[in-house]
Amino acid sequence: MLKKMLLELKEVRVHYGKVEALKGLSFEIEEGQVTSLVGANGAGKSTVLRTICCLNKPTSGEIWFRGKRIDTLSTQQIVSSGISLVPEGRRVFPLMTVIDNLRLGATLTKNKKEITRILEQVFESFPILKERMKQRASSLSGGEQQILAIGRALMSKPRLLLMDEPSLGLSPLMCRNISRIITRINQNGTTIILAEQNVRLAFGIANKGYVLEIGKIVLEGSTKDLINSEYVKKAYLGG
Repeated sequence: MLKKMLLELKEVRVHYGKVEALKGLSFEIEEGQVTSLVGANGAGKSTVLRTICCLNKPTSGEIWFRGKRIDTLSTQQIVSSGISLVPEGRRVFPLMTVIDNLRLGATLTKNKKEITRILEQVFESFPILKERMKQRASSLSGGEQQILAIGRALMSKPRLLLMDEPSLGLSPLMCRNISRIITRINQNGTTIILAEQNVRLAFGIANKGYVLEIGKIVLEGSTKDLINSEYVKKAYLGG
């Protein structure tokens, strides 16, 4: 059975000034899977996600999504094509209510009935957001704000969801909850790229993994193989 590739990066290079952040990165994302990008802080994980969204423009290389080249598009066009980002640090709008934060995720959807339908789906998936919908986002706990950021990203009905360090700053209990949420989103049909420093969490969820170091992929494979590799054990799991 042929694998259906949803996203492909081909020799992508990104610079911040004179510093090369991504050094000819190439990888493929299979439709329907969870793929993890792991690595230490500064390895280039966030840069990869931001580049897919065209928040960073590649210096060279190509990005293909659903058979179409997208690295020349605007971020708005990327979202319209079916890609959504849950940014590092959540970045909810603290003075706005939960429901207004969610509606911002559907800015590109013009049909009000469709927005209402998607909103109800998000509330069904995350009842805590419905309970708190009239509260300011700043009144939520860190874990609840992360759920809000995920819900906001889902409001655009993405085919591909990019998640940047969703466990950052959360308690072990909330990390387990976020893991279950990610798994459920994927089971509902959304392909996910998960950028994480927490290797155990990332490989516990994902089907395939890539290990990044200083803008390069140094290891790739099934997460079952990677979690048992000596390299990953020594570099990321404390031996």
